[in-house]
Amino acid sequence: MTTSVPETPFAGAASGQRLERTAAALAARGFTVEILDDAAAARTRVRELIPDGASVLTGASETLRRSGIDEDINASGRYKAVRPLTLAMDRTTQTDEIRRLRAGPDVVVGSVHAVTETGSLVIASGSGSQLPSYSGGAARAIWIVGAQKVVLDISTALRRVEEHCLPLETARTQEAYGWPSAVNRVLILNAEYQPGRGTVLLLREAIGF
Repeated sequence: MTTSVPETPFAGAASGQRLERTAAALAARGFTVEILDDAAAARTRVRELIPDGASVLTGASETLRRSGIDEDINASGRYKAVRPLTLAMDRTTQTDEIRRLRAGPDVVVGSVHAVTETGSLVIASGSGSQLPSYSGGAARAIWIVGAQKVVLDISTALRRVEEHCLPLETARTQEAYGWPSAVNRVLILNAEYQPGRGTVLLLREAIGF
């Protein structure tokens, strides 16, 4: 049974003006930013950005799943896909190897839970498994961000995580696994100090949580 999730003020797509303002703020903080029309354009762009044979970790993300990017990376055979590799490994005897593979891939691809108009990315996690690669472990990071995730500032971003994203993710995990989600860790990226490392593909459409 699917759990009903109430509507929140965080679901509507940001205007073009807000997207441009957010993109400029991100660029000023060292992120590479592209504004794309939709998830299909992002799917094409991700293929262009990642070289064949690279080791690639995908974060657990409705944006990646719904866009087809998750399948492109983890099932195409073009890359050394980290997620299916680690899921097949023994959690008792290979814990350290799993941790190392997830922490330092060539490329990590995922999304965020909010992006502020002042140029910060906010990511919440239950396990934290994707956060080391997001924060600096991966040589390159690519985030695909739906237009509904644009918020004014950090405090509003944290409200979005708790009031909008968590209920949606809990509904998903309850249906899939029988237990609720949780916000156990929050990563805030205020800048990217290494030029070219962090790319944000900011979409004009709403997608994901």
